[in-house]
Amino acid sequence: MGAPQVHDFEPGIEPSGLFWTIPISRSAIDVDPGSGRARLHAEGVQVLDFVDFGSAVSGWTGTPSVVSFDVRWAGGGERQKIRDETFGFVGEYVSGPATISFSAALATTGAVLFESDPEGQSNDGLSGVPAVGHERNGVFFH
Repeated sequence: MGAPQVHDFEPGIEPSGLFWTIPISRSAIDVDPGSGRARLHAEGVQVLDFVDFGSAVSGWTGTPSVVSFDVRWAGGGERQKIRDETFGFVGEYVSGPATISFSAALATTGAVLFESDPEGQSNDGLSGVPAVGHERNGVFFH
């Protein structure tokens, strides 16, 4: 078993039950589905540190924190078309390597609580291949 969880940075749970989701600016996203390249970049996003999942779902208020992240999909890999009748979606994707850099700090003091490796973390050696593409589902499936 791994080390105990010491941070759980997230926006909390809305009264509607929606969790782990917040709006971000359109300017935080740059994507070119045809090449498989994309970037999701944000700085100073206000979240809470609930310490662990149990605290997050128990109603504890959490500690005000801010996170910054930079996720990049490089594209340039294999093109793949998928049509999934069971789950009702169709899409065309381009695979390629992906990296992420992430940091979190206390909102009140700016004290850094976590910071990823300076070069970011990549998917090298992991199962599954990141991909960027275009997908249709729901009423747009057919």
